[in-house]
Amino acid sequence: MTLKQEIVGNAMQMAVVNLGPGQTVYCEAGKFLFKTANVSMETRLSGPDRGGSGQAAQGGGMGGMLRQAMGTAMQVGQRALAGESLAFQYFTSTGGEGTVGFAGVLPGEMRALELTGNRAWFAEKDAFVAAESTVEFGIAFQGGRSGMAGGEGFILEKFTGTGTVIICGAGNFIDLNPADFGGRIEVDTGCIVAFEEGIQYGVQRIGGLNRQGLMNAVFGGEGLSLATLEGDGRVILQSLTIEGLANALRKAQGGDKQGPTGGLFSTHAG
Repeated sequence: MTLKQEIVGNAMQMAVVNLGPGQTVYCEAGKFLFKTANVSMETRLSGPDRGGSGQAAQGGGMGGMLRQAMGTAMQVGQRALAGESLAFQYFTSTGGEGTVGFAGVLPGEMRALELTGNRAWFAEKDAFVAAESTVEFGIAFQGGRSGMAGGEGFILEKFTGTGTVIICGAGNFIDLNPADFGGRIEVDTGCIVAFEEGIQYGVQRIGGLNRQGLMNAVFGGEGLSLATLEGDGRVILQSLTIEGLANALRKAQGGDKQGPTGGLFSTHAG
């Protein structure tokens, strides 16, 4: 059953989901806003099962219970390592149709992505808001040569299966395809919201260890690296970075210590 949803609002959007009888949607803890009385809510550590019911596997005796516990522990461990919420909240409509509202935590847009089972989607940390129980949430750890060259690895959210997944970001969104720009685009590492499977995501240094490279790093506000996106597929970028928002708030509160340079001299809370 397709998830019926509507994204409303402007500067701080929210998703209003209409559930059919017995239909389940789940969200990351902290993204729930409201629900009708006939929608039940349950908080669990485990993600939805592959069958899409959102319920724990039954049967299998002690061995099945042990496998289920180990699988849940691995999921929780991955999410903890990635800095994600440890639990999910599940909402199921009982006794007719029900309504649930969700929102992100930053001022910005939301987007509903439709997974057909052919391509997975990858998203930045904390982009996930909610999804049908037929969509599986995972963590993708990427690094290797491209990650080492950029001085960092990547921790991404990964969505597989079929159905609707709702993501959020900061500021406004723009949809691009690197294939329309010669097959490759380079962006600020904080501007990426999500991209389809088949897009190659990497990090490259800005210039070399020369005068211009150091000028870019110290005074350009981008640090030492840019993200690279290559291939043919959909990419969603955001106009506001979390670092930029944090710097603006610190400056407004009189706590800006980075001066006019940004870049390597930027200060970070925490």
